[in-house]
Amino acid sequence: MNRLISDIGRIWRGELQPSLAWSSAFAAMCLAMATMVRFGMAHLRPDVFFTPYIPAVFFATAMGGSAVGLVTAIIGAALGLLLEFGSATVDVARVALMTMYLTVAALVIWGVNHYRDLAAKQREIAKRLTDEEQYRKLLVDELHHRLKNKTSTIHAVLHQVLHDQPQVWSSIDKRIRALAGADDLIARVDAQGCDLKDLLMSELGPYGHVRFELNGDPLFLPAKLAVSLALIFHELATNAAKYGAFASPRGFLQVSWTLHEDRLRLSWDETEGPPIDQVGKPGFGTKLLKAALSPFEGKTETTFLKTGIHCTMQFRVPPS
Repeated sequence: MNRLISDIGRIWRGELQPSLAWSSAFAAMCLAMATMVRFGMAHLRPDVFFTPYIPAVFFATAMGGSAVGLVTAIIGAALGLLLEFGSATVDVARVALMTMYLTVAALVIWGVNHYRDLAAKQREIAKRLTDEEQYRKLLVDELHHRLKNKTSTIHAVLHQVLHDQPQVWSSIDKRIRALAGADDLIARVDAQGCDLKDLLMSELGPYGHVRFELNGDPLFLPAKLAVSLALIFHELATNAAKYGAFASPRGFLQVSWTLHEDRLRLSWDETEGPPIDQVGKPGFGTKLLKAALSPFEGKTETTFLKTGIHCTMQFRVPPS
């Protein structure tokens, strides 16, 4: 019984094509029920000849297709024209009503088929998108696996080269492990999101926890926003390591954020970095800062101070 109900649901949605015998039996049942309704209505209005057969045409078409619907419409017209439940006789008025009935039935058949075609296209598009998403996830997982293997290889090679320099190795070892941890966090972020402070700690940790300060309440970031911020923080941290606060022994970074309703304001302030004499042309990092937060109604303002970057970001935090 459960399977029959499931099959009927699939037929109704157009996911399963029934057999001709099943469709014919269903159409006959619809015609019989319509005739019974017409018989009941004849006691009130004996001139209702064709109206009860319109729903029969609809359901027969929806379950059996246009051919079954067309045959149902013709049989309904014949029953309405020839079958008598009162004293009325076949006249010009009944023939005119039959013509109107057939016109409406044709529109019903066209509408049902048009809807089924649209639904089939939507299912095809949904399936293609699902397949593409699964393929994308497979590629991301494979790339992440290869990245972990390369990081492990680099770690092993450096350990072999620097085995007689334990102090240097200790410093490099911590940074490589922290970078690997940041990659793992970004991979997890793409699936489920993460806390803002955890994201910053993962990205800034390789540069030493005494080199930065984080000020703000715990805030969970949805996956898409977390990935965008991970890219931004990585770009800013890399820039700080090359030219900003992390490039100077006394350099310091302060990251602060406040949330008002669903708008987050985040400030990235570098101090005590090496002097910046000249700012180059906008590159990938600048374009990333401007574009990454646009899906979240965000904007970024960046000021190049003498000792580092001052960057302010404002954007909407979607509900989790």
